[in-house]
Amino acid sequence: MQSRQQPSSGTRLRSIAGAGALTLLLSASSSLAQQPASDDTGQQAFNNSCRTCHSMKEGDNRLGPNLNKIVGRKAGALPNYNYSSSMKEAGFVWDQDKLTRFMVKPDEVVSGHKMQPYGGVSAEEAAKVVAYLQAAGSQ
Repeated sequence: MQSRQQPSSGTRLRSIAGAGALTLLLSASSSLAQQPASDDTGQQAFNNSCRTCHSMKEGDNRLGPNLNKIVGRKAGALPNYNYSSSMKEAGFVWDQDKLTRFMVKPDEVVSGHKMQPYGGVSAEEAAKVVAYLQAAGSQ
């Protein structure tokens, strides 16, 4: 007959603590998965698609104009940036829809713009960028 060793109280406490930590970890990761996407996804989309040529800092014009407070701005009207004549004469104010469409298919919104061809972005990515531009521009 074999004798069974009883686990020490320290071993039992470590087992209970480990099980509790595992339960906490699993419940935290599932609750995080249920949360909506953070504002960081919009900034990440901006960084991936726009940051090479554009800045969010007022006055920081690069290859493209800065996009600070772009939502509500008249197209081609930012001082100190050399827009194409077609952008200067576009005659509209940037809103969420126009910006999204411009990012997806710029030639369909302003024919003759100077934005370098970059392949466009998906409508979903463009919507994330526009949400970020709007939120960051209102700060």
